[in-house]
Order: sequence, then structure tokens, then C-alpha cells
Amino acid sequence: MKITISIFLILVSSCGYSGHYNVLGARSGGLGRSSLALSGFWAGFNNQASLADYNKLSAGIYYENRFIVKEMNLAAGGFILPTKSGTFGLNLTWFGYSDFNEKKIGLGYGRKFGKSFSAGIQLDYLSTYIAENYGKKSLITFELGFKASLGENFIIGGHLFNPVPVYIQKEFNDRIPTVFSIGAVYYISNELLITLETEKSSEFKPLIRGGIEYQIINRVAVRMGYSTLPSQTGATKFSIASIFSFGFSLNFDKFDIDFASSYHNVLGWSPSMTAIFKFD
Repeated sequence: MKITISIFLILVSSCGYSGHYNVLGARSGGLGRSSLALSGFWAGFNNQASLADYNKLSAGIYYENRFIVKEMNLAAGGFILPTKSGTFGLNLTWFGYSDFNEKKIGLGYGRKFGKSFSAGIQLDYLSTYIAENYGKKSLITFELGFKASLGENFIIGGHLFNPVPVYIQKEFNDRIPTVFSIGAVYYISNELLITLETEKSSEFKPLIRGGIEYQIINRVAVRMGYSTLPSQTGATKFSIASIFSFGFSLNFDKFDIDFASSYHNVLGWSPSMTAIFKFD
């Protein structure tokens, strides 16, 4: 049974839906996992250019239970340190369970270049462990991103994970995928925004994702989103591999909390939550 679960998790991992380059944060989770052009704590770990927008010393935790399967827990913690020369971010991600798990430690940096453009980079340590005598494999790679404001209400963002291919087992051509994504956010008003993104992995067909967020009152926002799953053989109809999501947030002076849940029409629900602590 443990071997069967491990094989299932490896398959899920191979389709880019696990820890190596996962989108973090319940806000993004409620927006169909879109995050490239957003600002905020977790946006800085999804696109390091967004670190430059964040000016508060902060720490955060994230938890997600994918498809309500205990062996598919995803947990993350992060810390952001703004400085005069830019903003640094440290994050740790853990996915899986005792017999199969993936870890990622990232150290990122983001900086503004003028009022309308920012860029960022992150060094990543990746580790995969599989029981039953398979053992542990560790790799190092990096990722980078940019953000640009095209007017007062329109922002675009781009991100590239693992630009230089890193091989797990070169003799079998087994490598960490290279993933490029680009997207935008449009602020219809101060209370209402929409996002739209696309992502292309070196191993899979492109996917799309997006969402809408509405701030009901000053401290409360609600969200809904949609995304497709990456696919190698991929169905031509989006409805066969679609994920719908929703969420909400409560924001306070020193503490923010976000809830989200997504629904896959075959695999079911994936609830998630984040908590962010802001310091003076």
C-alpha cells in the first residue's frame, strides 16, 4: 500500500503539481493559482520580482491538503526582510509524507529599477526522498522573474524556473523541468481585480489560470478562480482537466489570514490556508 501511494505521488509530482515549483499561498489558491503580477507576501515567492513590492518585515506559514489525502500534505514557511538595497526572502517547502517527500529551500532577492519595473532571482535547493531503498537525491537550481507596470491599472509579470536544465539521472534523461510562465493583473477599481496567466513546462502542454478578487470592505476580500492541469497527452477539452477555486481573506494591522479551496472534478477538494505575521 505504501509503495502504491508513493508511485501515485511520483506521478503527481511529475506533472508539475507538487513541491518543486509550486505556487504558494491561499490568495493565489483562490485565484486559480495565478500570482505572477500580484503583490503580497506569498507573491514574492512565486515571482521573486514581487519581493521588491513588499516593505514589511514579515513571516508566514502555509498549509494545503491536496485532494484531502493525508500523504499529500504541502506545508511551507517564509520570511521576508526589506532593506534599502532590495528585499530578501527565505522560504521552505515540504510536500508528501514519510516514505515519499520533496523539499525545497529558496533564498530570493527582489529589487525595483525605477517606478515601473522590478526583477528578482532565487537560488533553490531541491531534495527528493523515496523509501524502499531508493534513497535521497538533492539538486541545486535557480529561478528568476520580472514585473512591469503598463499604466496605473495594468501590470504584467513573468517567471522562469530552472533555466539551465538540471538532471536527476542524466543517463536516463531524467531532469527537473524548465517552466516559463507569464501573466497579468488588471485593476478594474481599487476594490476589484482580475488575473490571467499561462504556463509552459518543457515536458507538458501549456496551461491557463486566472481569477477575480473583490474587496468587500477594507479588511475582507473574496476570490474565485479557474485553472487547467498540465498534461502530456492532454485532453483538448479544458473541462476534462479543470480546477475551480474560491477563497477569502481577513486582513489586520499585524496579522493576515487567507483561506482557499479548489475542486478537481475527479480528484475532489484541496483546502489551504495561510497566516502572515507583520513586525514593526
